[in-house]
Amino acid sequence: MTELVSYELNDGVATVTIANGKANALSHEVFEALNAALDRAEQDKAVVILTGQMGIFSGGYDLKEMQKGPEAATALVTVGSTFTRRLAGFPLPVIAACNGHAIAKGAFVLLSVDYRIGTEGPFKLGLNEVAIGMTMHHAGLEIARHRLAPAHFYRSVVNAEIYSPEGAIAAGFLDEIVPSSELMARANEQAQQLRQLNMRAHKETKRKAKADYLALLDRCIEMDAQNLGLSG
Repeated sequence: MTELVSYELNDGVATVTIANGKANALSHEVFEALNAALDRAEQDKAVVILTGQMGIFSGGYDLKEMQKGPEAATALVTVGSTFTRRLAGFPLPVIAACNGHAIAKGAFVLLSVDYRIGTEGPFKLGLNEVAIGMTMHHAGLEIARHRLAPAHFYRSVVNAEIYSPEGAIAAGFLDEIVPSSELMARANEQAQQLRQLNMRAHKETKRKAKADYLALLDRCIEMDAQNLGLSG
């Protein structure tokens, strides 16, 4: 059986690759494996590159799980929000190498890391929750508000606007785009650049800069869970 998430350490950089079918869906098992990969990266003191498969970073939550009912959906959202909260406060730099489409939770992952590199091509990035009948959860609203350009927050969250890779830079989902053949080389180049930072200073500055935001996310995750009487 293919690993849902692989981990490769090379020259101080941990490449974490999600490989879960056509949509690269984010399930409980994928989040468990991603958290284990982040645990290893912390132990290895490695800069992280988080990536997906050719043409798809992630299409979002595992729909089979989401369609089991409100409680199952809320449980998966709680796990997912907790994971993106961990990414936002991760003590080491995290780069997303976005291979293609990044929709819904896939886009929220982009909004939670330190630097985002996408690929040129006919790809779609954005938050489609309202378009598919989902009311945006509290944590999602704040993740989007924290990172999206103000002019695009409403368009993304309320109007469910979907962006091309070029448009995703202006909106705030990506920092730059490159040809797909250059994606991993560029991600590794950026990772080596970030490795030159003083990691203690990076960690402490990130903690200070995001203290209020992370505390807000904690409250939002709790509110979202309690909507169906769940606490974690």
